[in-house]
Amino acid sequence: MPTTKALLLTSIVLLATASGCTTPGGVVLRPDGTPGPQECPEEAKRMMRALKLRVGDAAWVDLDANQLDARQVTLYDGPIESILKDDFGTLELTTRLYGQVWTSGAQVVIRYYEAHPPDSEKFPICAVARLSRDQMRKLPESKPGMAILDGSTAAAYVVDAFR
Repeated sequence: MPTTKALLLTSIVLLATASGCTTPGGVVLRPDGTPGPQECPEEAKRMMRALKLRVGDAAWVDLDANQLDARQVTLYDGPIESILKDDFGTLELTTRLYGQVWTSGAQVVIRYYEAHPPDSEKFPICAVARLSRDQMRKLPESKPGMAILDGSTAAAYVVDAFR
C-alpha cells in the first residue's frame, strides 16, 4: 500500500473511532416487509468523502463471504458480510462490507452500513447492492425469511440516503 494511501486510511480510522459507528436499527418497514427510507448519517457521509467515494460510485462484491463464486446464493433476513472484488474509491480489494438483508419483497434489498478494509478498523458508509434486469429478484423456490438468487455477485453503489 503506498505511503499516502496508508496515511489516508490511518486518518480515516481515527475519524471513524472518534465519531462512532452507524447501525441499521430503527429502519421502518413498508407493508410488504421491505425497508423504508433511511437517512445516511453525517459521520458516514464525512467518511465517504474522506475515502473519495461519491454518490453513484460502484464496485463489484461477492454478496456473501460464506458463498463465494456460487452459481446460486441463499440469503437470509438479517446481517450480511460481503467482500469487494474491485477497488472502491480508496478501499482496496477484499475490504469487507457489513450490512442488512431484507427478503420480504419481490427483490432482495441489501444495505451496507460499515466497511472493514484489511489492516484497518471498521467505519461507517452508506451503500446498496444492485443489479439491473431484475437480477436481485428472488427465485420461485425461495421460502419466507430467505431468498435464493441466481448468481453470487452484485454491484455495491454509494448512496447519500436509502430510499
